[in-house]
Amino acid sequence: MTRGSQDTRVKEINRELLKMTSLVEKQIYESMIALKSHDLEMADRVIKGDDKVDNLQKIIEEDCIKFIATEQPVATDLRKVFTASKIVTDLERMADHAVDICKITKRLDETAFKENLGELWEMEKKVRSMISLSIDAYIKDDEEFAYKVCKMDDSVDASYESLFGILLDQIKQNEDLIHQGTQLLFAIKYLERIADHVTNICEWTIFSKNGKYVDLNE
Repeated sequence: MTRGSQDTRVKEINRELLKMTSLVEKQIYESMIALKSHDLEMADRVIKGDDKVDNLQKIIEEDCIKFIATEQPVATDLRKVFTASKIVTDLERMADHAVDICKITKRLDETAFKENLGELWEMEKKVRSMISLSIDAYIKDDEEFAYKVCKMDDSVDASYESLFGILLDQIKQNEDLIHQGTQLLFAIKYLERIADHVTNICEWTIFSKNGKYVDLNE
């Protein structure tokens, strides 16, 4: 296959990857809207929509395997496509956490306390922004930008610690809130884990660029 044809196939894989990213971002956004408004119908839609994410993962992974097996790409393209196959795994796990959040929503009471949790919705915006930016760094082969996106995780971690403290204080003040509070703590943790998966994507982007693997989740 010619150089141009290989480039075309890599671009096709990237287009599918962008489609999957958009779907995962939507899953996360709607899972948090469902949590905020206790929208059980939306929670169910997100849970059912996870099959679409899983199917896209399989399609992209198969395309990557076929490309590597049949085209014997040179090092740069090999790393690019291998990285795409790794990124979809992290995207799929992000979508799984969106489903986890929806399951929590279904276990919460409609009147579950959400006072002083405005930072949670800001945390969700940061996480979705990180997802989009990390994929942008991968598509553009921008190693420096990947490092910058990773730094955004510090802000997400700070929000997680702040919210954890707020919820613990509220639970201490009212033991009747233990179940509800614990469920919300899990939801916040899932959101923090999504950001960790974004960091994984940045690590793979750096690998794709220079062939060196770095651990940025320390």
